[in-house]
Amino acid sequence: MTLIYGHRGARGEAPENTLVSFQRCLEHGVRRCELDLHLSRDGQLMVIHDPTLRRTTGRRGKVAERDAEQLMALDARLDGPGWDTPCPIPRLADLFAACDFEHWQLEVKSASPARAVATVRAIDALTRQHNVADRVTVTSSSRAVLQALLTEAPHLARGLVAEYAWLDPITVARHYDCQLLALKWRLCTPGRLERAQRLGLHVSVWTVNEEATMRTLAAMGVDSLITDYPGLAVRALRA
Repeated sequence: MTLIYGHRGARGEAPENTLVSFQRCLEHGVRRCELDLHLSRDGQLMVIHDPTLRRTTGRRGKVAERDAEQLMALDARLDGPGWDTPCPIPRLADLFAACDFEHWQLEVKSASPARAVATVRAIDALTRQHNVADRVTVTSSSRAVLQALLTEAPHLARGLVAEYAWLDPITVARHYDCQLLALKWRLCTPGRLERAQRLGLHVSVWTVNEEATMRTLAAMGVDSLITDYPGLAVRALRA
């Protein structure tokens, strides 16, 4: 059975990476989610996709240049579906406390080696604090992040995010002893899927928003799909 992950919550239905988006995902009965992380200036894990604030908040500057309290005071509903009320940038800690997901894909964006280590250590501490380490896979396209996971928190499940095939994603995933391969869905050929699964990788494809594509990939046998529209995915895969 193909599992469903809400992409940044339910990005097609509510402002991405905000509490209301993750709550909307849960309302559809989808208890798996994918989200993005950056460290604030004071070392808090903030749930936001871009390293800068402009796209979702309209503000200038970088996430890393502000403390968590300042970031949580910003309204992050600009680049998404219309929403009547402000939607703050959340801390990952707040989502862990508020949302009962059975599994989380936590994507860490590219980072310097030092920042990658700091981010991995923060994830390790927070997942221990909330007792969710066994319900988390930390994913990244960054070799620095994957290496930091191996050295700083080898007990956390790892996943490679692959958008291009110029380096064989399966080879890279195995090099970092990953358990999950998050493939851009157009890279998911039957041969690549079969090879990855034969080597023990959970194959999660992104971002799948068309009903026909959802059904095709499910029939192909992908382990999970990541979608902006978890409600649509539920209906498509049930049908």
